[in-house]
Parts: sequence; C-alpha cells; structure tokens
Amino acid sequence: MDSFYASVEIRENPALSGLPVIIGADPMEGKGRGVVSTCSYEARSYGIHSGMPISQAYHLCPQAVFLPPIMKKYVRVSESIMQVLRDIGGEIEQVSIDEAYLNLSTDISYENAAEHAAKIKQKIRESEGLTCSVGIAPSRTYAKMASEHHKPDGLTVLPPDQVYGFLSALPVHAIPGIGKKSAQILINAGIILIGDIARIDVQILQEIFGSNAVRLKEIALGTDREGLRISGPRRSISRDHTFQVNIDDATQIMKYLDQMVMSLCQELQERNMYSRTIGIRIRNQNFHTRTKSITMIQPSRDFRILQKTINLLFSDIWTGEPVRLIGVRCSGLVRLNPVQKTLQDYF
Repeated sequence: MDSFYASVEIRENPALSGLPVIIGADPMEGKGRGVVSTCSYEARSYGIHSGMPISQAYHLCPQAVFLPPIMKKYVRVSESIMQVLRDIGGEIEQVSIDEAYLNLSTDISYENAAEHAAKIKQKIRESEGLTCSVGIAPSRTYAKMASEHHKPDGLTVLPPDQVYGFLSALPVHAIPGIGKKSAQILINAGIILIGDIARIDVQILQEIFGSNAVRLKEIALGTDREGLRISGPRRSISRDHTFQVNIDDATQIMKYLDQMVMSLCQELQERNMYSRTIGIRIRNQNFHTRTKSITMIQPSRDFRILQKTINLLFSDIWTGEPVRLIGVRCSGLVRLNPVQKTLQDYF
C-alpha cells in the first residue's frame, strides 16, 4: 500500500489531501523523542521518511500535519484489503499490515498477470478508496523491488529477460535486506551498484557476508526464483459490491446480498466445502464500516439457510443510511465426513 497510515487518515479527512501529513509521535514543537511511523508523499518531498526522529521531521517541515497512529483503525482497513487479495488474488503471503505477496503463476503469462494486478488495484481503490503499488516479477525479491520502482499507484512488470538489466544500474541498498551498514561496507569495497555485485568474485562477497554471499550473488545475477514462503488452503471466501452511487433502497441492497450468497454457495459446492460462520459488512459514504457474523450450529452451504442468516444480519446492523459497499463472507470452511449428514440432508 502507498503511505498506508497517512493515506487512511487522508481518506477519513479529505481536507488533508495535498498537505504534508506525518504519522508518529508527538513532535512537541521539535522536542519530541519518538519517530515517524509513515508520512504522505508531500511530506517525503521535505526529506522526511519512516524511522526518522520526530524532532528532525518537525524541523524539516514544522507546518506539516502531525497525527498519532491509530492502529485499531489501520488493522481494520488492512484486514479488508487482505481479504480482497484472498478473494481475487489466490495464494497470499502477508508480510506486514500493508504488504503482501501473491502467487499469480496460474495466470500463465506476464500480460495476464498484469491484467490481474490491475483488477486488484481497481478493486482496492473502489472498496477502500486507497491506492497501492504492484510489482510483477519471477521472484518475491524482484517483485518487491519492482513495486518500489513506481510509486504511488504504480504497476511495474518485470519479465525474466528484463530482470538483469533492471537490477544492474540500481544502488546496492535497493536489494531488500541490505541496510545502511551493509550498503556502506559494500560501497567502501568499491561495490556501488547491483551490477557490481553480479560481476565481482563470490569469494570477495563471502569475506563480507559469509554464507549469505551466494544468495546475494544469485539475486544480483537475476536468477533468483524464490516464491511464497507461506501458503496454505483458503479458510474463507467472500463477495462484495461497491455501488457506483450510494444507495439506501433496502430492496435493492438485499437483491445484491442474495446474488452474493448464491455465488458463495456455488463456490462452496464446487470446492465441496461448508461454512461454519457467515458475516456481513456494510460501509457507508464516509467509509465507516459495520460488520457482524454468526457461527452456525451446523456448517452449511444451503442457499436458504445462508440467505436467511444474511437477511437477519442486515436487518440488525443497517441503520438506513446510504450504503457505499456491501459484502458477505463465509469463513471456518470445512469438508465434512462423507457419511456425516448435515441438517439440510433431512429436508
């Protein structure tokens, strides 16, 4: 995500748009002792960055808007975004509150993967009002570097035959994991660009990085192919819909809810799975979100049961205000024993 905490605050308060916004400790007029958590791109133009002492940030840009981080809010938004990735992205490895890797190898070609990524970006923009930058490459390391290449709201595609050329002119600190100290050691040894790492004898690198030298050399040569580090079966599925115009017609809203429930039931059937918990999400025009779920006594994929449950949840949490987005989620997915009967088997 692009300057995640700051972007969420700007979304909540559009009056902050275009201003330097800094999320972090209280600057106390330049006497604060904390650090910057993140900042808007306008603040970055002053040389401010994450991890900088808040007092230094204040002296660089005293006119900035300084806000304390509200983690509960950011976690809630992050969960919604990660659910979008799970629903239309496939296998996912979440590495932080605002960053994740996806396995798009089933898209076959880089062209298809780029179209897939563009749809993900559009979905996040529609449902959350936020932008993200995406990198597509043959390994997680290169994808990370590609995503940093064009920010904010970027999409950089790096096919295997372009990796080496892309890397060679970048500074050594562009490699994830190469911090200031390691970068300075390399620079002192005359190794300034990633291309220098690719050309230097690996034994020289081993004197500096030990057993990590081989891995570093592989990355610099463009031959790294590391995929996701964490993957597993999806434990939830969901559907959501963002209205082009905010809507307060209950009949129309419930029509979309029925369509989403039907779609989820079909997917459960195809995957031979049942849902223990079903929940609803409603977001209003101010991006305030209400959620509620029910865990059923017996796992189900029966449309009538899930539809009735969602209708009850909707009636319970909707206040009548205009709706921007609605969503339905099935979680606690299980495969029942072939001889185990569910309640609907008796009707």
